[in-house]
Amino acid sequence: MEEPTDGRMVAALHDFQRLRWRADLEHLLARVRGRSDDLLPFEEVRQHLRAKMAGERQLREIPLTAIVGSVGRYHDFNRSFLPRRDDDWQRWSRVMAAVDGMHGWPPIEVYQIGDVYFVIDGNHRVSVARQLGMDHIQAYVIPLQSRAPIDPSMTLEEIIIAGEYAAFLEDTRLDELRPGCDLRVTVAGQYDQLRQQIARVQQRHATPEHTPSLEEAACLWYDQVYLPVVELIRERGLLRGFPNRTETDLYLWLCAHRDELSKQLGWELSLAQAVDDLVETPGRAEQIIERVIPDSLEPASPAGTWRRNRTLDPTHWLFREVLVPVNGNPDGWQVLDQVLAWARREAVRPLGLHVVRVMRQRDSAAAQAVAREFVERCAAAGVAGECAIEAGAIDRAIRARARLVDLVAIQINHPPGPSPLARLTSGLRTILRCSVRPVLTVPRAVERIERILLAYDGSRKAEEALYLAAYLAARWQLALNIVTVLDSNAGAESVQMRVFRYLERYKIAAGYILERGEAAPAIIHAAEQTRSDLLVMGGYGHRDPLSDLVIGSTTEAVLRARRLPTIICQ
Repeated sequence: MEEPTDGRMVAALHDFQRLRWRADLEHLLARVRGRSDDLLPFEEVRQHLRAKMAGERQLREIPLTAIVGSVGRYHDFNRSFLPRRDDDWQRWSRVMAAVDGMHGWPPIEVYQIGDVYFVIDGNHRVSVARQLGMDHIQAYVIPLQSRAPIDPSMTLEEIIIAGEYAAFLEDTRLDELRPGCDLRVTVAGQYDQLRQQIARVQQRHATPEHTPSLEEAACLWYDQVYLPVVELIRERGLLRGFPNRTETDLYLWLCAHRDELSKQLGWELSLAQAVDDLVETPGRAEQIIERVIPDSLEPASPAGTWRRNRTLDPTHWLFREVLVPVNGNPDGWQVLDQVLAWARREAVRPLGLHVVRVMRQRDSAAAQAVAREFVERCAAAGVAGECAIEAGAIDRAIRARARLVDLVAIQINHPPGPSPLARLTSGLRTILRCSVRPVLTVPRAVERIERILLAYDGSRKAEEALYLAAYLAARWQLALNIVTVLDSNAGAESVQMRVFRYLERYKIAAGYILERGEAAPAIIHAAEQTRSDLLVMGGYGHRDPLSDLVIGSTTEAVLRARRLPTIICQ
C-alpha cells in the first residue's frame, strides 16, 4: 500500500469519527434491547466448543459477515466491526487512507470454527473493508473442528449451549452411534440432566459380570427412554404449541412435569402418563399456552447479560443507577431506605418510579406528592435522586426501564405464592424471571450490612451471584459465608472447591457451609446461623418458564420467608 496523503488522512479521520458515533449508538440500542453487540472472544468460544485444530492454513476468500470474533481485540470493535476506542483513530485512519482500490492489501489471518471466523491479525482491515461495502476478503484460514456446528447469527449464550452439546456428544458419542439423533436444547445447563438419566440407566443395567460403558448406557437411554417419549411428542403434535423450542426441551419439561405429578399423587408415573396428562386433561395445554405466554412464560434472561462488559475490580463501582419503584404507602418506603443506606457505601443514584393505573392520574396531586417525597427523602440523605411517573402495568414498566439501570430494588409485599396459579398471576415472578439486571428484594430495610451469605450450587446463575458476592465482600469489607445445598457430599465438595479457587484468586476469605434437605429452608437456616444481613443468590435456573411454573423455584420459596434483603442475580 502506498503512503497516504494528508488529504486522504483527513477524510479517513472523518470516517472514523462517524463510525465511532455509530458504534456508540449501536451499543445503546443493544443495551435497551437487552442484547449484546460484542465480538465473540475466540478463546472462550474454543474452550466451550472443545474445538481442535483440523488442517493446514489455507489462503482463500471468506465472507466478511461471517467474521464475528477476534483473538485479542474483541473489546476494540463491536459485532459490526465498528471501532469502539477513541484512541484507535490514528491506526484505523491510516489503514483507511492507505486503501487504493484494495491493491496490495495483505490477507488477514483467521481461525475458522464451523461457519464462523475469528481474526488473529487484521482487525482494522476487516473494519475498513466492511465500511467500504466489501462482501469478501482474502484470508489465511486456520480450520478448527467441533462436534457442535455454529453460525454467524449465534450469540455467545447460544454458542455456550452448543459447547455443552459438543461436550455431551464427545462423552457419549451418540452422534456416531445413533446417526441423525438431534438432542439440541435452547437452555444452558440441561445436558447435566441427560447425563444423570444415562448414569441411572448404567446403574440399572449393571450386573456383577458387566457394567455398561458410558457409550453403551447412552445408547440404551436413547433407544429405551428418550426416543419413545419423543415419538409420543411427534404423534401428539405437542411441539406445535411450544414455538422456538426443541424436542429435547419438551422431553426435559415432561420429565419435570412427571416428577411433580408423582409427588402430588403419591404414585410413580411414567413419562407416557405425563404426556397423557398434558394432552387429555381438558384445557390443560390450552390454558397454559393461552393464559401464560404473553408475560409469565417469557424465557428467563440469559445468565451474565448484566455484567457482560464488567470485570471484578474492587476499585470501581459496580452499581450506579438503581431503579426504585415506590407506591407512596407509609410502609412502601423501606425499599428506598435500603437503597439510601446502600448509598453510604456505594455511589448509587436512585431513580424512582411511581406507576399509576391510567394516564389521567399522572398529573394528579397524589402522584406528584409521591414523586416529590422521593426526591426529598434522597436529598435528606445527601443523595441526588429523581422520580418518574408512568401509567400502566407496574411489572411491564419496571422491566422496560430495567435495561437502563444497573440494579432494580423492589419492596417485597406479595411474593409469588406456592401454587402454579399463584405463580402464573404474580407480576413479581415475571420481573424476577425476565429482568436483565440483578434485583434487590427488600422485605424490611437493614440499616447496616456487615455479613452476607452466598447461596451457591454451581449453576450458571449461581456463578453470577458469586461474582457479585465477591465484589461486595471486597469493596465493602464484609464477612462472607457460602452455603451449598446438594444431594451428595462429593458433589458439594467439588462445587465448594470451585468457589474457594475463585475467591482465592482475589484474596477473599469466606466461611463454607454444607446443608442437606430442601434448598430454600436450608438457605434460610444458614442465614440465621450466620446472622447474615444480606443474601445473594442466582435467579431462576430454567429458561423454560413452564418448568418452574409447575415445579416452582428455590428463589420463590426463599422470598416467601421474607427474612432479609436478597439480591437475585441473572
